[in-house]
Amino acid sequence: MIAKDALRQIVIQQKDEISAAAETVKREVLDEVLHWFKDNRVIILTGIRRSGKSTLLKQIMEKKEDYCYVNFEDERFIDFKAQDFELLNEVLIEVYGNPRTYFFDEIQNIEKFETFVRRLQDQGKKVVITGSNASLLSKELGTRLTGRYKSFEIYPFSFNEYLSFKKIEFNKEWFYISEKKVKLIKLFEEYFQNGGFPEYLKNKDNEYIRTIFENILYRDIIARYSIKKQRVIKELVNLLATNISCLFTYNSLKKNLGLANSITVKEYISYLGNSYLFFEMQKFDFSVKRQLNSPKKIYLVDTVFNQLGLNFSLNKGKILENVVFIELKRKGKEVFYHLGKNECDFVVKEGAKVMEAIQVCHTLNNANRERELGGLIEAMNKFKLKESMILTHEQEEELKIKGKKIIVLPVWRWLIKGY
Repeated sequence: MIAKDALRQIVIQQKDEISAAAETVKREVLDEVLHWFKDNRVIILTGIRRSGKSTLLKQIMEKKEDYCYVNFEDERFIDFKAQDFELLNEVLIEVYGNPRTYFFDEIQNIEKFETFVRRLQDQGKKVVITGSNASLLSKELGTRLTGRYKSFEIYPFSFNEYLSFKKIEFNKEWFYISEKKVKLIKLFEEYFQNGGFPEYLKNKDNEYIRTIFENILYRDIIARYSIKKQRVIKELVNLLATNISCLFTYNSLKKNLGLANSITVKEYISYLGNSYLFFEMQKFDFSVKRQLNSPKKIYLVDTVFNQLGLNFSLNKGKILENVVFIELKRKGKEVFYHLGKNECDFVVKEGAKVMEAIQVCHTLNNANRERELGGLIEAMNKFKLKESMILTHEQEEELKIKGKKIIVLPVWRWLIKGY
């Protein structure tokens, strides 16, 4: 149990820190999050460590009054237990007045936090919480708050946010002015290499990225799930990073890692997914059983992890595909790959229907044209689509094939268009 005076000291110090003025990039998701203040559903912001969740909280606070804030990542909360929440609430009321909105950073660190959150909600309070583990938040809150919360996944900067970070006041005329267009392409090359972690972009310190990676691996995965085979999970991370956007099965990874069964591989990949480091993508199939049994593809949350010397794929086409996948996830799209005689990188499902097909390649040329178009047209025929897209590094054209329209567009332009 923590003494009340100690709690008061932490709360006051954190209040001063969160109130300190600092220039930040407005997150694209901010307006949508604010929209969900219309009722008292709990708002959950989840995402990889250091992706800007706390900054987003601060941006929300700037639009609100009568709130309080606690960051449970503070090491002084190490002995904090569920029974201390009532004492903490007393301190928050003393320090902040009578708050109507409670902001809790990384509250998942405290066991049974969901009971306190539910009680605040029952009292008519608005609660906003952040966390960097998908399964803990959904499992605990799903039990206590069925249908009474709204969840948002927060990613590192999008390319639009990166342009804001670089203080670029972009407008559509830039597409048609050679000098401006060249500048945009150069900025995209930087984004392509450096990724979107806000703090890293300020100082380009590779140790900062290494610390994020090691915290995820050791604290969020190895310690949290009591993993004994540390060597195996490190080798798995390297294998996945090497095979970004490639098809894999749990069985093939099992053999590569020298494991006795594939269940361990499946569990480890789910832990990596819960921490938002890697994302699995399934094949689209109307049969759920066939979908689950089909090979999967893997993507990494941000290209900056390439700086760590992981065996991250050096194939620029695959890294480009990774950038497109993460942007689709950022937009909340339900994404699959399609595989028939040929492969289509992404099909986007809305409701029960596939609405879009997207192919990604670094360059569309004579060597790959038939394959790339074949996979795309096959998907268009299957899902009755009249229009689709091929995203490239810098090519731009419009194709008409058998009454179907295929737009070829540079990835950087697609990202800016807001899709």
